[in-house]
Amino acid sequence: MSRAVAIALKIPDNAAYTTLVTLRRLGVDVGRVERAQIVRFEEDVDTAELLAAVERDESLYNPNKHRVIALERDVPRQGEVWIVQDDPARPIGWRLFSASGEPVSASTLAQAAQSLLCNPAVERALFPG
Repeated sequence: MSRAVAIALKIPDNAAYTTLVTLRRLGVDVGRVERAQIVRFEEDVDTAELLAAVERDESLYNPNKHRVIALERDVPRQGEVWIVQDDPARPIGWRLFSASGEPVSASTLAQAAQSLLCNPAVERALFPG
C-alpha cells in the first residue's frame, strides 16, 4: 500500500489566489482554492513516522511556512485534482471548494482542470475515485 502527504502553505498562497480569480473569470463556480505539493511514498509506514520523515526533510518542509497532512489514501480527495508533469510521485494538488465551503462537484473540477489547471500537452490530471 502506498501513502501520500499534502504539503501546503500556512501563509497566504498567491498562486492559489491568482488561480481562484482566474477560474472565476473563466466562469468556473468556485469559492476557494488550495494548492499543495503532494508527495507519494511507495512504502506503507505508520502515519506518525511518515509525518516525522517529511518534517525532517528540509527540501520539502519548512515549519515556518508549511503544514503537512497525511492523506488517508494515495488518490486525490473530493474536490481535488492532482496535476502530474514530470514526476508521478510529486504532483501538484489543487483542491477547489464552493462558496459554501464544500468540495466542488466532479463536473466543476473537470471544468477547472480543462480550462486552466492542466495543460494536456505536457501534464496529466488525476481525479478522485
